[in-house]
Amino acid sequence: VQLQASGGGLVQPGGSLRLSCAASGSIFSINAMGWYRQAPGKQRDLVALITSGGSTNYADSVKGRFTISRDNTKNTVYLEMSSLKPEDTAVYYCKLRQMSVDYWGKGTLVTVSS
Repeated sequence: VQLQASGGGLVQPGGSLRLSCAASGSIFSINAMGWYRQAPGKQRDLVALITSGGSTNYADSVKGRFTISRDNTKNTVYLEMSSLKPEDTAVYYCKLRQMSVDYWGKGTLVTVSS
């Protein structure tokens, strides 16, 4: 299984950005995909998670600002980020969990700065 994330970049505070992560390989129909982030000097934390059935879970810090979605036909998960704040600056990683195994993609850097 391979995960390819894209969409990071530099954005001003209050701006928006969309991340995408496409999974390839042996993907089972029942799984969960999510986004995590890691700021410099901090641990990697959950941002948002979505199951193959569409159930979602968000970190409190992003509720109301970020939206996770997925296209099961493309094995792709998206993260729509709006009202971005400097504290959202981090490397964002996507993860696929299936059959109790976690697969991670390479991170994509999101920098929120004026």
